[in-house]
Amino acid sequence: MVKRNELKKQGRILVRQNYLRAISVCFLIAMLTTAYPVTTTFFGFHSVSGLPDGKAVTPDLSNSDVAVQVIERFFPGGNISDKLPPFVLEAGGLIVDICTSASSIFFSVLRAVNGFLTENPETSVLFLAAGAVLAVLGQIFISNILEIGEKRFFMESRKYRQTQISKIFFLYKLRCIFNPAWVMLCRSVCQTLWNFTIAGGVIKHYEYSLIPYILAENPKIGRKRAFYLSRQMMKHNKRKLFLIDLSFLGWKILSLFTLGLLDFFYVNPYVAGCKAEFYFTLRRNYVLSRCAGYENLNDSYLEHVPSEDELLISKALYDDSQGPYTKISYFAPEQYPVFLFAVQPPLRAVKSPVKADRKYDWLSYIFLFFAFSVFGWLLEIAASLVRNGVVPDQIMLAGPWLPLYGICGVVLLFFVRRFLKNPALVFALNFSIYSVAGYLSSWLFDSGLGLRVRDYDNYFLNLNGRIYMGGSIAFALLGCAFLYYMAPRWTDCFLKLSRGKRAVICLALTCLGIADVVYTILTKI
Repeated sequence: MVKRNELKKQGRILVRQNYLRAISVCFLIAMLTTAYPVTTTFFGFHSVSGLPDGKAVTPDLSNSDVAVQVIERFFPGGNISDKLPPFVLEAGGLIVDICTSASSIFFSVLRAVNGFLTENPETSVLFLAAGAVLAVLGQIFISNILEIGEKRFFMESRKYRQTQISKIFFLYKLRCIFNPAWVMLCRSVCQTLWNFTIAGGVIKHYEYSLIPYILAENPKIGRKRAFYLSRQMMKHNKRKLFLIDLSFLGWKILSLFTLGLLDFFYVNPYVAGCKAEFYFTLRRNYVLSRCAGYENLNDSYLEHVPSEDELLISKALYDDSQGPYTKISYFAPEQYPVFLFAVQPPLRAVKSPVKADRKYDWLSYIFLFFAFSVFGWLLEIAASLVRNGVVPDQIMLAGPWLPLYGICGVVLLFFVRRFLKNPALVFALNFSIYSVAGYLSSWLFDSGLGLRVRDYDNYFLNLNGRIYMGGSIAFALLGCAFLYYMAPRWTDCFLKLSRGKRAVICLALTCLGIADVVYTILTKI
């Protein structure tokens, strides 16, 4: 028996017990995937039409504008802008933009179609197509995988209070990606096709809603079995989940008036916790009833926390050949016993722990400066392709690097690395450093060379058009990834070279960088 009030009560308890980690997970998922669009909308991650004073969250074409343009081009006689009242058009566009993400597959494809219909089928269309392809690949191998990781976090945190935020990446750690990605892709395709029937789309949305949870419990389960279990478990329960969603409608409306802050600090983790409890209620009934396929729900440690004696016995009986793990995996306090998970990573996937607080020599600093600069350039190119279907003519310098990323990365290594044991403080410092560095660099280029490197005048929550809230948040997250993972791993690879080779590489990169700066200054004067 699924009792809505009891589920919501358990969801609130779950969030309170692990509050900071819960909101951090939902925030990361919002930033890295197409989930929780209301949260990201008001931080400035995609365009929204109809905001006061003509302010768009970003100056790019909004999702609703793209959809209207495509419809009007396919139906030349039906000009939506003329036939609908302005209020209805603006209100409908605002709802579409707030409830969707610019990086979603559907709107990326619409942008490509719109570009093909408006532009000559040359390079611009190829870029639009490339952006659509990147959006599809990102949805398949990033968004869907991280969605499963989010479900896993909330599933474990019910019983294990010290569940780590990194749990959202657990499928990458297991090297178990392709099967979950395939099942989720099939779910997306089926859902899209059913959406054309409208009513069938709503029904199938709830019928397929447990597939990510099933994959989080058993990533090796087949497509047919995952779909079957979700259908069976949701039989006679679709209306109950619909009512649960409906009960959060007031919270969602209230969140709009707080510019998404309420979603970030309370609603998103609250909803995620309630739905995790909903899954376990159905799962428990299904397993106890010994219904068909129940043996595929094989992770008993999600319901039963093993005692210390049980762990000791399990360790004694554990066969390392079935899955290599480090010693800390056995007895991490109040954390899921990873070495007992049904799916084990291959031997090649087990690496030594990342030493984020390691020391770096001066050659490593030079290498990381250029490595992070190139990484930032690639990131900006990919983001521009996915959002707008264009490649910027020149982001800053002629070469494939963005020095602002490298400068901030080195500054973080110098001044923030000592606070690595406090991730919240690290995030705040990253945010502040990027905001100051971004503002100063933009001001220097503007006042010294008359070159406006970044123009955020039409961005929501911007400061003199030089920085904006969404960019600072995105870089703060990227800075955390750089400090905790990328810098140590890249340095390990760099140190495999002899010192002479490292010195030659750093000298060559420095000369190229200086030459690029000089060339840029001379061409802009």
